[in-house]
Amino acid sequence: MRLYTSFTKFILVFVFLVILAGGVVRTTQSGMGCPDWPHCFGRWVPPTEASQLPPDYEKYLDKQDIDHSFNAFHTWIEYINRLFGALLGVWILIHTIWSFRKFYTTQKSVCWWSLFLLLATGFQGWLGKKVVDENLEVVKITIHMLGALLIAIIPVIILNKLNEKPKTEDTQLKWFISAALSILLLQIFAGTDVREQIDIVSHSLNYSQRELWIDKLNGIFSLHKILAAFIALLCLGIFLRSLQYNDLKKNAASLFISLLMVICMGLVMTYFNVPAFAQPLHLLFSSILFVILFVFRLRVK
Repeated sequence: MRLYTSFTKFILVFVFLVILAGGVVRTTQSGMGCPDWPHCFGRWVPPTEASQLPPDYEKYLDKQDIDHSFNAFHTWIEYINRLFGALLGVWILIHTIWSFRKFYTTQKSVCWWSLFLLLATGFQGWLGKKVVDENLEVVKITIHMLGALLIAIIPVIILNKLNEKPKTEDTQLKWFISAALSILLLQIFAGTDVREQIDIVSHSLNYSQRELWIDKLNGIFSLHKILAAFIALLCLGIFLRSLQYNDLKKNAASLFISLLMVICMGLVMTYFNVPAFAQPLHLLFSSILFVILFVFRLRVK
């Protein structure tokens, strides 16, 4: 049981790694570094220089919205992101087979959740193909992000079923958590829109003059900041109230640290001209915060 639990936790950590890799792809404008899928310029292993491009490479470059010449850096950033996604699929396939062999006669719900995790990952891979086919179409990118969050919470559900503990009874805390989850989900929607605007603004300025990027954003950025303030207040309330319960103190500490990192990365992007390193970290810590809130929701009634 311990090995299975450790492997499930490993999958959760690997999901966050894939989310971080996806953030790096967006930050470096490498989304169309591999303009076809599942190949990359028609190859399983992408080229490292223009001389290795296939004879008909122009048909791939014409699809790119960001870079109309071959860019090995963009290509390999996107390719590594895909490798992480493929590895995640392999780990989850192993997890599903292991779940059915170990729990089918004792805890079938674990098996079905593991199977759902596999199907969700398969859908995420198919959606990734559609994102490439549609040249990074905005709505599909948003759904892609929400799919990643779904994949992240399924291992949490499985771990909760394997180690079910008596839930903490606190109705007010439960509603605080539910409200924080709902608003954070809205903020992620708004953040995806902000991210898209940053892409448009940065592209129009040839990815220079970073000091102008924030100023050119519309009202959705203000909404994003307002939602962030509500989430911060709710999470602070959850943190303080959870400290009175011994079995929630570790979760409370994780919540506070994640919230602090989200706020720090948001402030860095706002006041230091959207540095490239802060964007994927902001996305990563926002995702971790969402999962921690979900863990709270499972443990409180």
